[in-house]
Amino acid sequence: MTFFDIFSKKKIKNKVREAQKIIVDNREKNSLVIAELANLNQPIEYRQLSIADYIIGNIAIERKTINDFISSMLNKRIFPQLENLKQYEKSLLIIENYQNMNLEQTNLNENAIKGLLLSISLDYKIPIIFTKDEKDTATFLSLIARKKKTEISLRAKIPMSDTKRIQFILEGFPNIGPKTAKKLLKKFKSIKNIANASFEELTEVLGKKAESFKKLLEKTYN
Repeated sequence: MTFFDIFSKKKIKNKVREAQKIIVDNREKNSLVIAELANLNQPIEYRQLSIADYIIGNIAIERKTINDFISSMLNKRIFPQLENLKQYEKSLLIIENYQNMNLEQTNLNENAIKGLLLSISLDYKIPIIFTKDEKDTATFLSLIARKKKTEISLRAKIPMSDTKRIQFILEGFPNIGPKTAKKLLKKFKSIKNIANASFEELTEVLGKKAESFKKLLEKTYN
């Protein structure tokens, strides 16, 4: 089993000039982890991630409080999330506040939770990191970011057909989900046609989203 405990009282220096940027899922914006990363002067960038909460280089990281971990275990949401993490070259699962677990509020026993932890480590081969709180989590993330920089990949290596891959590319745009991507492809047939479509034509499918979509299509890479 690969368990790490970073309940350390040691503070890292508040200087991370060599840190690579941490890609943060939009849904994590209100997390206290973000405030702690700011205190560490850690560069971050918000993105709409389909897998994981944080991406650092080639590492996908899922973060859960102990309550969320138990909840996802009960409703079985944890299992597809673990499968998705495996699509990245490297992955981690962070569990916060594990020491505050209250089994009396659940229908689970301690052995069931330990069994799942064993499965995550041995079957899914995903290391587990236990952190005391949001500050510990931010410290750990920042330490990863300060290691040797690697090119950040925002997409997992997922085997799929050409049709699915085209849809997958479109879903990388903000506010473009599976249904909208399919509507665009049904109307325009190809990504090339979508890129060449007029604003008026895009508005027929995207409505108010057309403006931001068109701007992103035409934006140059800096």
